[in-house]
Amino acid sequence: MIEARVARAVGELAPAEWDALAGGNPFLSHAFLTALEDSGSVGPGTGWTPAPLVIADSAGRLAAALPAWLKDHSQGEYVFDHAWADAWHRAGGSYYPKLQIAVPFTPATGPRLLLADEALALPLLRAAEQLCMDNGLSSAHATFIAPEQLPYFERAGWLLRSDIQFHWFNRDYRCFDDFLGALSSRKRKAIRKEREAARLGLEIEVLNGSAIREHHWDAFWGFYQDTGARKWGRPYLTREAFSLLGERMAGRILLMLAHDKGRAIAGALNFIGPDALYGRYWGAVEDRPFLHFELCYYQAIEAAIALGLGRVEAGAQGPHKLARGYEPVETWSAHWIAHSGFRAAVADFLERERAGVSTDRLWLDQRTPFRKG
Repeated sequence: MIEARVARAVGELAPAEWDALAGGNPFLSHAFLTALEDSGSVGPGTGWTPAPLVIADSAGRLAAALPAWLKDHSQGEYVFDHAWADAWHRAGGSYYPKLQIAVPFTPATGPRLLLADEALALPLLRAAEQLCMDNGLSSAHATFIAPEQLPYFERAGWLLRSDIQFHWFNRDYRCFDDFLGALSSRKRKAIRKEREAARLGLEIEVLNGSAIREHHWDAFWGFYQDTGARKWGRPYLTREAFSLLGERMAGRILLMLAHDKGRAIAGALNFIGPDALYGRYWGAVEDRPFLHFELCYYQAIEAAIALGLGRVEAGAQGPHKLARGYEPVETWSAHWIAHSGFRAAVADFLERERAGVSTDRLWLDQRTPFRKG
């Protein structure tokens, strides 16, 4: 018999055992998830209650885990189910709380079933379903699933949903000019002009590891607050979260700052994975033309080439990334709905939505800036 249990937090689980299952993904690391917990970015009052679901082996070591959360809302997920919640509420049901299998505030693809043995995938998903049924939860949602894990969810009967992000791919480029050489002449010239305009009068500083100090986080906090206030109403992360991330995983962080006469005016925060650079947060206290593109997209490309990484994931949405060499990529989520009638309605919606997403991706594929033929 396989037994699963719900832990109170990732922080109560052994770091080495958790990280052995996480496979090097920076956002699934014990350090990242406990920084969110310990800083108060998740937990009481946030609508994100940690509920990691784990299975131990015969020796008591972690053999499988789900990074899961009880959610009182649908904020910070980037896979939008507000219409589902509204429909269920109008029908007299309670959509919240729900179970979210994800990394909070992080639309980056990665494994959602952390497994020492793939035979534990189905028992782990069945345990998530049972957790929902035992506690009257309306649904469970796994978002930004690594494509190789989709068959686990399909075999379990979960509903699949697709969307589009824009990723940059390193085709063995030796430098940024190599990448530009793969573009059409018009796009190549446009990017060079953007970069020249963005950097006019500014100094770009790229920081990693121990070079990142508290005064850098102070500056970035100001940028992050500005972006958060405009996009979400309030920032998701607390100021302490950045200090803890710097303490626990600075070697996996690239912090890019733009300085005007020695004063930091904008920044972009990136995380380094085994084969990808993940752009996560950006902000500025001055509006400079094209500076967002320079810090978030072009500097990320240069860094990925220098580090020998295969791709850059620059966050959710953003068709404007297409003209800057980022290509459309399908992303996936999986959904389990407790009520059979509601599940049937969602399944019908998703079938029609997937067809539209597939059409959109084909259209976008034809409009990449790369030379044709």
